[in-house]
Amino acid sequence: MDKIHTMRAFVRVAELRSFTRAAESLGVPKGSLSRQLQALENTLGTRLLHRTTRRVQLTQDGLVYFDRCQDVLATLEEMDGLFQNDPATLSGRLRVDMPVNLASDFILPRLPEFLQQYPAIELELSSNDRRVDVIHEGFDCVVRVGTLEDSGLIARPLGALPLINCASPDYLARFGTPQTLEELSQHAMVHYGQQLGTQTPGFEFFDGDSSRFIKTGGALTVNSTVTYRAACLNGLGIIQAPECAMRPALKAKKLVEILPYYRAKPMPVSLLYPHRRHLARRVHVFMEWLTRTMKNYVN
Repeated sequence: MDKIHTMRAFVRVAELRSFTRAAESLGVPKGSLSRQLQALENTLGTRLLHRTTRRVQLTQDGLVYFDRCQDVLATLEEMDGLFQNDPATLSGRLRVDMPVNLASDFILPRLPEFLQQYPAIELELSSNDRRVDVIHEGFDCVVRVGTLEDSGLIARPLGALPLINCASPDYLARFGTPQTLEELSQHAMVHYGQQLGTQTPGFEFFDGDSSRFIKTGGALTVNSTVTYRAACLNGLGIIQAPECAMRPALKAKKLVEILPYYRAKPMPVSLLYPHRRHLARRVHVFMEWLTRTMKNYVN
């Protein structure tokens, strides 16, 4: 058994949670891949994977082995690249997750320069409003906006995104432009919550010491940042969103900033990655590029 080859196969199955998709990715028959990992389990004397007709899940021993395999493979990759300074020689797959709007507004416009510099790197970019499980889903790094929870991951602060309050000209023509916080009770906000059915706090502003909230009207609650922005553009209410993401719509006069002296506290942006002794060089160069790129947008 080629242990390194088998480790790579196991990691791919664990990441994709599917023998079929892993076999397609590796260019091998599904049956031979299954037998290869069965032989690995026999050698280790433990079950690494729970197999069902619909999906594959890691066992507790599988989770431990998966994490160790990533360390070993990253170390080998680092050793292979010790004396290679040409970016074109850096290869492999990167799995990254970040919020939808951050990807579309900030990262994708600059991504061609990274892929041109490192043409052999394959990037899998996940973007949605669901917070992925970094370890179990095999992500190399993720970008999170907002206050961090205790996750056991290493966090690198990237800065903070200034927020503004805005509404569409159509909305303001119909309901007027609020000039004071007290007037907000007569206005509608588009409410946002990752979990529908939860109570949203209302209009947020930072008074210099702490964040405060004011109750507003508004019949619409969404759980997608894309829908949140689209609802505002279509005159459904006031939103609070990153200033740099709203600039094109403000410049095109599709949105108008309101209550500029009552902004919410800037939202922290962080880069998170698993606690490993060795990071693959491709992961390291991507995180450094991402850090430089985000400096154009954060305070």
